[in-house]
Amino acid sequence: MATGRTHRPATRSRGIPEATVARLPLYLRALTGLSERSVPTVSSEELAAAAGVNSAKLRKDFSYLGSYGTRGVGYDVEYLVYQISRELGLTQDWPVVIVGIGNLGAALANYGGFASRGFRVAALIDADPEMAGKQVAGIAVQHSDGLEKIIDENGVSIGVITTPPGVAQQVCDRLVAAGVTSILNFAPTVLSVPDGVDVRKVDLSIELQILAFHEQRKAGEEAAAGVVPAAAARKESAEQGPDGDVPAVMPA
Repeated sequence: MATGRTHRPATRSRGIPEATVARLPLYLRALTGLSERSVPTVSSEELAAAAGVNSAKLRKDFSYLGSYGTRGVGYDVEYLVYQISRELGLTQDWPVVIVGIGNLGAALANYGGFASRGFRVAALIDADPEMAGKQVAGIAVQHSDGLEKIIDENGVSIGVITTPPGVAQQVCDRLVAAGVTSILNFAPTVLSVPDGVDVRKVDLSIELQILAFHEQRKAGEEAAAGVVPAAAARKESAEQGPDGDVPAVMPA
């Protein structure tokens, strides 16, 4: 099996749009579920619904892969699983290092979905000397002093940063200097990287803030329409008596 350092996925050279690449894991997750249920074929409409996109967009995305399905039959599930896995580079071994073994780093190390998707946690790294040697998910944590050697010995090209924000850039710089070309950043800060290095940022607080925006907007629309918000309705219901009326004398 090839390793991460010896091969790079060909999606960019084949001109697949980034938006399509971002949807391929959604299709793969839906297809994997169908495969586990031994479903042989699936229509574009069914697969699009399972992936949360519209069928026209799905067909366009698959056209970049050279997969058009069969009229009246649909798409072969197993072949699509293989085709998308190959396009994403998941048919090879990707050794990954996680830097920063606090609560989040330890949770990621214990996540069982990496191995089944082509990723192998090759090393866990932390700057705290007291963490060195401790077992997390069956892997001994190593001190960050040996980061460069660890990356070289394991052929790592993907690094995961789960450190405090104040040291994330320093860790990023060391990863890049050691040869890491893809970084998944969980630290709440923006990383600066040179050309040729890809960074994906995961910020849970930003996602919650976006949800809060949508909740506020929905509440404003309901108020404008004279609709009682759900939270207020629940509160009003709790204050009502057994017959549905608000008690004349409220408890102290």
